[in-house]
Amino acid sequence: MIFFITFLRALAACLITNAHYTGIYPTDLIANGGLLGDVLFFAVSGYCLFHVKHPLSASGFGRWYGRRVLRVYTPVLIMTVVFMIIGRYRVSDDQGVFWWYVYPTYYHFVSSILILYIPFFFIMKIPALRGRLPLIMIILAGIWMLLYWTVYDRSFYHIDSVHEPMIRLLFLESMLLGAWFRQHDGELRNHFSWIAPAGAVTMLIVYFASKLSFSGRAALAPLQFVNQFAIFALLYFLFRMFSGLDAQLEKLPVPVKRVIQFISDMTLEIYVVQYVIIDVIREQSLFVPLNWFALTAAILIAAYILHQIVSAIYKLADRRRK
Repeated sequence: MIFFITFLRALAACLITNAHYTGIYPTDLIANGGLLGDVLFFAVSGYCLFHVKHPLSASGFGRWYGRRVLRVYTPVLIMTVVFMIIGRYRVSDDQGVFWWYVYPTYYHFVSSILILYIPFFFIMKIPALRGRLPLIMIILAGIWMLLYWTVYDRSFYHIDSVHEPMIRLLFLESMLLGAWFRQHDGELRNHFSWIAPAGAVTMLIVYFASKLSFSGRAALAPLQFVNQFAIFALLYFLFRMFSGLDAQLEKLPVPVKRVIQFISDMTLEIYVVQYVIIDVIREQSLFVPLNWFALTAAILIAAYILHQIVSAIYKLADRRRK
């Protein structure tokens, strides 16, 4: 795996997890960055899935999509069963068996990625579309803006909620941006430009300043669309910066690289185990920073155990296919 992608995947996992640490830090302002982690993860997915080897046919799509579904659902189903058994998850009238185990599940990432895999496959397999990724992203941005000014509730700030249906357009844009970077890998990787970190710092400031401004002042809420353009620009500059630093990242000390690889390999497992563990640690009322260390250690241990179980299932499935 290209190491800057490994690094970005690990960074995404850390940002998403950190955003869920409300009630852990002295102030919840520190528990932030979840949406940035989400778009990073979707962009990494687009980068990694750019070369779709399966043919453009019903059977080709079925095999490709089925493999993706297996990868996503296996850890989700295991942990949903575990959390049901210990009483942390419960079937109800609003959240029945289908809701928990099929769609949308407790995890917003699952419901989003399973939908977005479908258009992504066809965009990657149809040459007329694959060769015009920037144009497709512009069209999607236009559709997003049309929906924003016609049907979106602009009376309060909620543009970065992962439970908003429109957020999936941002996630698809992120996947296509990642695919575009893979398409231009030879031109961009290890070609560092100081414009990238300068742009990343600028857009990071714009993103969080807009988030604070629009969420704190109702009069500014109609302008919250700026937030989404800022995070997409930030995503571009982060990808541009770290792709340009790929060779330097490869030279990091071996222990540091092992930690990054360890986290990167378990991103999905870290995501699915953390919610219940965070709730349990909050209930213990531990003092800072003991609560942070206890929580982080518990998440990593649980994610590692789940990762080993999932890997064994994948190996068994591969052997049976052969």
